[in-house]
Amino acid sequence: MANPVPAQHPAENLPAAVPGVVACVAYERNGQRLGDIDLAAISDTLRERGRFVWVGLYEPDDALLARMQEEFALHPLAVEDARNAHQRPKIEPYGESLFVVARTAARAGARISFGETHVFLGANYIISVRHGSSPSYAPVRHAAEQNPALLAQGPGYALYSVLDAIVDGFMPVLETYQAELEDLESAIFAKQWKRGTLKRLYGMQRELTRLRLAVAPLQDVLAQLERLHPAFIPETVRPYFRDVNDHANRINDAVSAMREMLGAAMNVSVSLVTLNQNEVVKRLAGWAALLAVPTLLTGWFGMNFRHMPELDQPWAYPALIAFTLTLCGGLYLMLKRARWL
Repeated sequence: MANPVPAQHPAENLPAAVPGVVACVAYERNGQRLGDIDLAAISDTLRERGRFVWVGLYEPDDALLARMQEEFALHPLAVEDARNAHQRPKIEPYGESLFVVARTAARAGARISFGETHVFLGANYIISVRHGSSPSYAPVRHAAEQNPALLAQGPGYALYSVLDAIVDGFMPVLETYQAELEDLESAIFAKQWKRGTLKRLYGMQRELTRLRLAVAPLQDVLAQLERLHPAFIPETVRPYFRDVNDHANRINDAVSAMREMLGAAMNVSVSLVTLNQNEVVKRLAGWAALLAVPTLLTGWFGMNFRHMPELDQPWAYPALIAFTLTLCGGLYLMLKRARWL
């Protein structure tokens, strides 16, 4: 994976501040930073041998994208995708450039906030276009600048650094959900069932499904970068993409496993609710059976018939009470042994 990002890094100071432009930096082919440049100087820098440009954009407007298209000779279809956002993770070659789309994720309260990063990669440039809650790549760029020998491998290594940061960003989200799932497992088996527990489980499963849709297609993108496009990805950079792909595979497997665990947890929660309801019904049925015995006997002897032999016997009323209590006691013991009470 990428080298550790410094805790602090210098602020971006563009010679001419342009809305939507986060960074526009020129590098020598040996990985040394030449410095920030104006957008107007991009063409001159690209014409010089042994140099490449790294441009970072955040939600650029149409005019800025049109300018990038003119400066770097970008394909109009790729520019249109970068303008509209809401793309699936993919990689598309356009003549002398590659267009890569990746989804980013960050925890925002109880939900995952998704963003997008579009990357244009050429032989001597890389342009990253961020949309939504995609994190800044300034730390990534500064970390790469601390290793000129690696950055000397060109824009291909810069692309690796960006994708590496994106994949690493999935892990904190997943770890947060793993910790939350452990708490929910305790709530599932609590004596008092709460509707909110099932609601949280469903919400987590929905968010993890969205996360899987961001991670799974990225594996194909990384696999292509690992094997194909030699004009843009040097042989020395391919092992780095293989490493990122391995991390993406593990994250995707972890997401799939968590989704299965959440599905099982939801089933267990619903089953426990059903069992609790069955226990309540059993207890009600047991008490109803106990009440049925005196109801039957008192209803029988409460009928207004004149000729009932036991009416003239002084012991009839106490005997009826004793008989009723005996029946109720025996039925109570039987239901207690059957765990219906």
